[in-house]
Amino acid sequence: MQSSNVLFLPTVRAVPDNFTMVKDLFERIQSNKGPLGKWASQAEGYYVFPKLEGELGPRMKFHGKEILNWSINDYLGLANHPEVRKADTEAAQQYGAAYPMGARMMSGQTNYHEQLERELAEFVHKEAAYLLNFGYQGMVSIIDALVTKNDIIVYDVDSHACIIDGVRLHMGKRFTYRHNDVESMEKNLQRATKMAEETGGGILFITEGVFGMRGQQGKLREVAELKKKYNFRLLVDDAHGFGTLGATGAGAGEEQGVQDQIDVYFSTFAKSMANIGAFVAADKDVIDYLKYNLRSQMFAKSLPMIQTIGSLKRLQMLRTMPELKAKLWENVNALQNGLKARGFDIGDTNTCVTPVYLNGSIPEAMMLVNDLRENYNIFLSIVVYPVIPKGIILLRMIPTASHTMEDINQTLDAFEAVRDKLVSGTYLKIAAEKTVDVSEN
Repeated sequence: MQSSNVLFLPTVRAVPDNFTMVKDLFERIQSNKGPLGKWASQAEGYYVFPKLEGELGPRMKFHGKEILNWSINDYLGLANHPEVRKADTEAAQQYGAAYPMGARMMSGQTNYHEQLERELAEFVHKEAAYLLNFGYQGMVSIIDALVTKNDIIVYDVDSHACIIDGVRLHMGKRFTYRHNDVESMEKNLQRATKMAEETGGGILFITEGVFGMRGQQGKLREVAELKKKYNFRLLVDDAHGFGTLGATGAGAGEEQGVQDQIDVYFSTFAKSMANIGAFVAADKDVIDYLKYNLRSQMFAKSLPMIQTIGSLKRLQMLRTMPELKAKLWENVNALQNGLKARGFDIGDTNTCVTPVYLNGSIPEAMMLVNDLRENYNIFLSIVVYPVIPKGIILLRMIPTASHTMEDINQTLDAFEAVRDKLVSGTYLKIAAEKTVDVSEN
């Protein structure tokens, strides 16, 4: 067969005149990594995205050595409890990781899902409950389902990101009030009331049972009082209150005596329950509506049986083992009182969340945390700008029922040592020597 002498050239397409006028979508993200992303080269793998190894608990491994861990939300110490491990293992052996397949509405419904919903509703003193695969997407979808463009949302300016993202989906008006400020709440309810009269809609008021960074309870009692003057429905995200607050552990509403005034109660399993999943509880007609309109569940696979049966076991332990919560609060009080006695600022937390506020820059924060981890074998979460104001370092600690007094005393001594170094300028000097950009704050 003779070879052809014909030369084939690639087709040259004409470029539209306006092609070069449109920016490349990736240009921005390649040049600006964001307020946290810009630290990635110095922080990733150590300060952010760290890898903890070993069995979950107060003592784990980080970079090959044992550390005292204050950075997991395992409030009641259930994550590695032998009864919980046994229940999870047996569920996995019987059902595997996939069962049930499909969304609840189509093919993912089971007796265990319904049983867990009934028991959760009873535990938080509501008529009905509905399971959610994840807390974050669940809250986003709950807000989206509850309101129309004619409705008005009023919410705390310090709300968790899942609330903020849910509000962003709202096509109508929304107002934020100053954090836990009752006067600001009422002012914005007045604005919302006037607006709702014009649109013909209703008002959804959103707050948290516990604010996870500062550790303050939401002012649910005061919000309940406002319900006597204004016509609104109350949605509460109680992720950190469920299992830790209230006489029975039913959360911040029970703690403050206003659980019956919460119209829609939400919590995740990721804290006290040490599991994946979440739930929403309310009057039966509200839950029936959400079951057929909650898009994050209608179009998502059902919560796997391992998590469902595992959560039934965890909930049973919450109800029948009050000593878990009692031990948690023994540790919380010892840690927080010890910090205050040594002159540390822990804000006005009135929950298990224990923030420690220090003055310093991001580079100083990095050096301080490095010192805690490498020389004092203590691991905790560091929070800096833009999550909190510039010039503030927040060391966020989560006491659990599994910690010991030895753990607490070790931590208090270490905190005194690193505070002295921070105040003396030691960490700023180290940051400069390591060529960390100390001009960033």
